[in-house]
Order: sequence, then C-alpha cells, then structure tokens
Amino acid sequence: MQENTYRIGELARKCNVTARTIRYYESLGLLKTNSRSEGGQRYYTDADVVYLNRIAELKELDFSLNEIRSIILMGSDDATGEKRRNELLKQYRSKLSEALERQAALEKRVSDLTWHVQQLETNDDFQQCPGLMCKNCTFRERCRFKELS
Repeated sequence: MQENTYRIGELARKCNVTARTIRYYESLGLLKTNSRSEGGQRYYTDADVVYLNRIAELKELDFSLNEIRSIILMGSDDATGEKRRNELLKQYRSKLSEALERQAALEKRVSDLTWHVQQLETNDDFQQCPGLMCKNCTFRERCRFKELS
C-alpha cells in the first residue's frame, strides 16, 4: 500500500496545528522531513501524521516537549520499541500519580466550597457568625471558629 504524501500546509491542516509548529517540532528533533522537492518544499507521509498526533496526545497528558523528545530519540537505538514502551509506562504512571493528587486536592476544595455555601444558605444571621449562634450551629464540628464561642 502506497503511503500518502503531504506538503507542510496539508499536514498542518490534517493534524490541526500550524506550519510554524511543524517547523518548530523539526528544529527540536521531534519530527523529521522525509523528503524535499527540488525547490525545497517539504514532504511528509502518513507516518508523520501519526507522530504529530502522538505528540499532541502526549502534550494533552502534560508531557513537556523535552519529555516527548527524549522518548522519540530513544527510537534510534530501540529496534523493538521496548525501551520507549517502558519509558512511556514509567511516565504515564508518574503523570497518573500527579493527576490523582490534583484530583484529591480539587475534591477537597469542592467539599470545602460546598460546605461554605450550605453554611451561608442556612445561617439566618450572618452577622452572628462566628458568635452567639456557634453553640447551636449545625456546622459546629467542621467550623474553625468553634473555639471562639
């Protein structure tokens, strides 16, 4: 099966990036120009579409371009792909751990904000919080001002 070829503008549209991004990725070693016309026009293949989409996917998963570059550069001495596979697994696990930490922090923030909304919606006398109402407040156990009453 013959591989399709694309000029830089076509590749950019196909992958939803700019031609400038493609040139930048080339300068970083993330993408290689497979061939050029006599006039210097770059030509790319379906394999480049895959690489650009892989780069976009990794960036969406919070990989830096340096992290992506190091994984791509492993390919030159990784005929089986096992080194890259193991490095990706390591990086994915690290990113997952970081995301779970951010998720826990966000869930705590949502819980705290929900509590504050409920407290303000049910407190009849905003001016007395904290104050005289603290002894009978339904939110007493969670409130940081309970020691003041």
